[in-house]
Amino acid sequence: GADAQHGAADPLALGAAASLAGCGGLFTRSDPAPQAESRPAPKAPAEAPARRPGAYYKDDGPGERPPVDLASIPDATPRAEPLHRFANRPYQVFGRDYAPIASAQGFRQKGIASWYGRRYHGQNTSSGEPYDMYGMTAAHPLLPIPSYVRVTNLANRRSVVVRVNDRGPFHADRVIDLSYTAAWKLGFVEAGSALVEIEHVPPGTAVAAASAP
Repeated sequence: GADAQHGAADPLALGAAASLAGCGGLFTRSDPAPQAESRPAPKAPAEAPARRPGAYYKDDGPGERPPVDLASIPDATPRAEPLHRFANRPYQVFGRDYAPIASAQGFRQKGIASWYGRRYHGQNTSSGEPYDMYGMTAAHPLLPIPSYVRVTNLANRRSVVVRVNDRGPFHADRVIDLSYTAAWKLGFVEAGSALVEIEHVPPGTAVAAASAP
């Protein structure tokens, strides 16, 4: 899919991440769910696979049989959930340290969003949940897992609400990795990336249906 977590690591310029710590108990999209507190830290891939310019990795992309009506897939519904036991610990990828923030309250960020698809479909996310490219989810290096954010494509003003349940993307020029459906709703599946604004959505917030591309 678009720039997923297998890329050059880069700590995002967020004040909440100023104090970075060492490896924690995070597990990556391809790892099995942890069985105990002493689970070893994940190992990052040695190198990133070849990526199509402006789009997705050559071995990633849309599924062969996507749902007929992607527009009917509802946005994530913000609800109160306990933080994941493992996925919010400090961790390290490609020699860089990341310290997830404890709360998403008031979080806002602007930057480039990408998406990931069939390469990771069905594999475990950092939360241990299988990645569903047709769900409304996202990967973020620092936001709490789980948490909910509204992502707005600044080029066309379309917005979606997604549930953060994964870590990534670890690229200098990317701030969030969206599911295929979320990227489709925002209108940048073909382009592969888009300038977006990210804003925390508190639990219980009513979510309006997003307009189709």
